[in-house]
Amino acid sequence: MLDRKLNILADENMPQVEAIFSRFGPVTLKPGRDLTPADLQGVDVLLVRSITQVNEALLAESRVKFVGTATIGTDHIDQPYLASRGIGFSNAPGCNADAVVEYVLSCLYLVAEQQGFDPKERTYGIVGVGNVGGRLQRRLQALGYTVLLNDPPRARSEEGFVSLDHLLKQADVICLHTPLTETGEYATQHLIADRELGQLQDHAIILNAGRGPVIDNDALLAIGKTRPSLTFILDVWEHEPAVNADLAERCAIVSPHVAGYSFDGKIRGTFMLYQALCNYLNLPCSESLDHFLPQSELACVEQGELTTLELMQKVFDPRIDDYMLRQTLALPETEQKQAFDQLRKQYRVRREFSSLSVSGAKDPSQIEGIGFKLAAKG
Repeated sequence: MLDRKLNILADENMPQVEAIFSRFGPVTLKPGRDLTPADLQGVDVLLVRSITQVNEALLAESRVKFVGTATIGTDHIDQPYLASRGIGFSNAPGCNADAVVEYVLSCLYLVAEQQGFDPKERTYGIVGVGNVGGRLQRRLQALGYTVLLNDPPRARSEEGFVSLDHLLKQADVICLHTPLTETGEYATQHLIADRELGQLQDHAIILNAGRGPVIDNDALLAIGKTRPSLTFILDVWEHEPAVNADLAERCAIVSPHVAGYSFDGKIRGTFMLYQALCNYLNLPCSESLDHFLPQSELACVEQGELTTLELMQKVFDPRIDDYMLRQTLALPETEQKQAFDQLRKQYRVRREFSSLSVSGAKDPSQIEGIGFKLAAKG
């Protein structure tokens, strides 16, 4: 039992956070990007997403004893500072990995239809083979696709990886899923810049659904102007919430950092923080994730004449996000940045492929490989 109720402050974009955390005490919701030290007065537990910078400047005058981020990435968290203060910490590795993978697959199948090629005929390069990259690898290989992997930290002790230069020269599709690190042996800031972009094949597709500054956006725009055969798909931006409108115009698909924004992934991330706080407080976890995950409005569909892309779009259609972001790009910078955040804040309920059962599948192995469920026969 708790000695007293805890005061919990959470990013307002965390669905079900009040229901999941109410056993600990009152939950206050606020915009994550605008948190100030004054907001932290009297707060015991801080729950954020990727847009809140959690550091000494935010926490120095607070009594916060536990910080959780409902995201895979932790570059927005000053973990050494938390440790120096004895503040408990947890992230949610893998919570939205399937959502990001499904964003990638949906975009790639859409571009394949638009450009008239078979996805099976392309070689895929994954840069950063962690929670997201690893799951993308497994799905692509389940579909029978050729995959190249680049992950220098893993390559030191594991086989099966290639150099970044080799991947960039050989892959038709390059998917970036690295964390953002600015210093050190494996720094990823501007990992892809002028020299690296110059190695791309003429028909290459480069997709970034990891962290914006991993690609030098100015260099990407410059090469995009001179090599029209290159295709860019960007969910993340170097200076977000500011978006380079010229670069966005050059992209085939754009979105406002929502690749991982599935309803399932958000709730899973929040629930993982609930489990972490229970462990921190030495309390039992009395609920399960299923208790907070509702059934999808579209739970089953007959494939019939539907293509694989059309099945994907029953669950997630990246053209919606592309359209919504492009509508903001002509706004003055301050308004555009606010609109970027609003698109994230007011994001629609998006379920994952596993929420949909497909009956009458034309190619059951492909349907399962992509991530759908097969409806029970009979």
